[in-house]
Amino acid sequence: LPQDFSPDDLRKNSICLSLGEEIKIGRRSVPGMTVQLQPPPIGDAAIELIHRIGRAGKDSNRIEVPFEQIAPAAAEVWKTETTKELLVPIGRTGATKFQYLAIGRDTRQHVLIAGKTGSGKSTLFHVAITNLALRCSPDEVEFYLIDFKKGVEFKCYAEAALPHAKVIAIESDREFGLSVLQRVDSELKRRGDMFRNLGVQDIAGYKAAGGDEPMPRSLLIIDEFQEFFTEDDRVAQSASVLLDRLVRQGRAFGIHVMLGSQTLGGAHTLPRPTMGQMVIRIALACNEADSYIILDDANPAARHLSRPGEGIYNDSAGSIEGNSPFQVVWLPDSVRDEYLKTINEHAAASDRHYSRPIVFEGNAPAEVLENEALASLLTRQAAESTTHPVIYLGAPNSIKAPTNAIFEQQSGNNLMIVGHREDAALSILSLALLSLGAQFPAGALRLVLIDGTAAGTPEGDYLEDVIAAVPHDIERPRPGDLPKVFQRLADELQQRIDADPSDVQQRTFVIIHGLQKFKKLRNEDDYGFSMDESAPANPGTVLNSLITEGAAYGMHVIITIDTYNNINRAINRKAQSEFEMRILFQMSANDSASLIDAPLAGNLGLHRAIYYNEQEGDMETFRPYAMPDVDWVKKVGEQLKTNA
Repeated sequence: LPQDFSPDDLRKNSICLSLGEEIKIGRRSVPGMTVQLQPPPIGDAAIELIHRIGRAGKDSNRIEVPFEQIAPAAAEVWKTETTKELLVPIGRTGATKFQYLAIGRDTRQHVLIAGKTGSGKSTLFHVAITNLALRCSPDEVEFYLIDFKKGVEFKCYAEAALPHAKVIAIESDREFGLSVLQRVDSELKRRGDMFRNLGVQDIAGYKAAGGDEPMPRSLLIIDEFQEFFTEDDRVAQSASVLLDRLVRQGRAFGIHVMLGSQTLGGAHTLPRPTMGQMVIRIALACNEADSYIILDDANPAARHLSRPGEGIYNDSAGSIEGNSPFQVVWLPDSVRDEYLKTINEHAAASDRHYSRPIVFEGNAPAEVLENEALASLLTRQAAESTTHPVIYLGAPNSIKAPTNAIFEQQSGNNLMIVGHREDAALSILSLALLSLGAQFPAGALRLVLIDGTAAGTPEGDYLEDVIAAVPHDIERPRPGDLPKVFQRLADELQQRIDADPSDVQQRTFVIIHGLQKFKKLRNEDDYGFSMDESAPANPGTVLNSLITEGAAYGMHVIITIDTYNNINRAINRKAQSEFEMRILFQMSANDSASLIDAPLAGNLGLHRAIYYNEQEGDMETFRPYAMPDVDWVKKVGEQLKTNA
């Protein structure tokens, strides 16, 4: 029998049949009765029934208030103004009233939300964003959305290109999150200058004074904001300063902060003075410690919350008299997506053009189609040679222009790509070939490609398609031809050294993909000598000379290589110092420190790389572009050859 089983308890709660000469039900005899037992269930029916009962029991205390109850009527979409305050219903309080999120009056400017997993915090964010986007036009409210959770809560707004969203960060990096804070801080300063020029103090005054441009209320929403403070570093310190400034000064300029977290306890959180400025508190189901932090030391109400979506709205800095129990409305994904379609229909019907949001998706490689600068470059007429050719590497981990490498005609302008990410390295090289091909007219560019990719592989076939798309001849020597090719490069370099450096008519790029695979290009000391002075020079020696001296004369080297050890085998110390532009994928902290004087590459994730530019004194983390689709490559090739 099961442990602690009590037969008496079973008898008290059951109908008992006694089988003897006659059948008894309980204590009552029923003569002439036949008892026929029900057959056992077929197959897994009993297990499925138990699971259904379990699910029903689990959700027995769930209350679902439909979002439709608080959504505006069709005639009211984009009709709400936010000049005086930002007001939006988010749930039900009592039997008949709505619970409103009211931001912008008096000290009620910023929102702090706490709720454990499953408490309905994500639903609350979606309800507030969707309902505000339905009620207010992008001229009245705009969003900066940051999600630090390992999920895709805000991805739906990126896919729908929500016109109200300025920035959407999905599974964001701390560095990118910081750049969003910097963008909002820049907006705060910009609005401050505008308000001072007009002699006004708030949005209402700005509109009354006849401001030239729309002045929407900006809502910065950060889920799991404590991720900023998981490390005691520059990012944490800067985020703390910026959040404090936004919270203290944002009210005058219509900039509001909404922060959410599963827990507010521990060391990884905002300073208490900053949290004290956030008067609006929303407590969902959370532990007792967070209950006292989110509300007040004398307000234990939140510890009794248990249902998903059950919460306490308090706009009195957590004091007990400000408690307003409410139930967040339920917004299924399918319903939310339908409302997002409605919002986009209004945007399309509007006479205003709303730009697409800046989207950062930390768990995916960057998309080359999003690079407008590259698209413009690949479609322009290459009328004359450029003096500073550029190649695009990926999307930055901050709000700025795409990460790129610029090749000037000066010493050190060579590029080294180091790491085991062959797909990302091939993508960078492919875009480099296409970009360089678009920036020079015929005869002004010489490309030498030494490729270590095996023929017949998908990577080799892909590179063939890229080469076919470039509107210039590409010299592709075999391993056995390397001595002759590098002898010609050495002769060309000497001619340029003897001539006027400013009279370079042709830029040369020597691209070596997989340098570790070419033993003939290794830097080996040659203790022997040849009596034949006409014998070609050692290719490895020429390569090192080309790296050391070529860039100043318009001859640049781009290499990909797998490890730091192989760099030391192939390139001497002096030549290594001439690679002032370096791209690092994930590697050991020691190798990273040897290459860029910092161990940062040891912490890189799958879709991350570091671009280091020694001459500019710049280092940034970026997401390399995914390999472009072959159809896109062929289309670009047709365009380049048309414009050549």
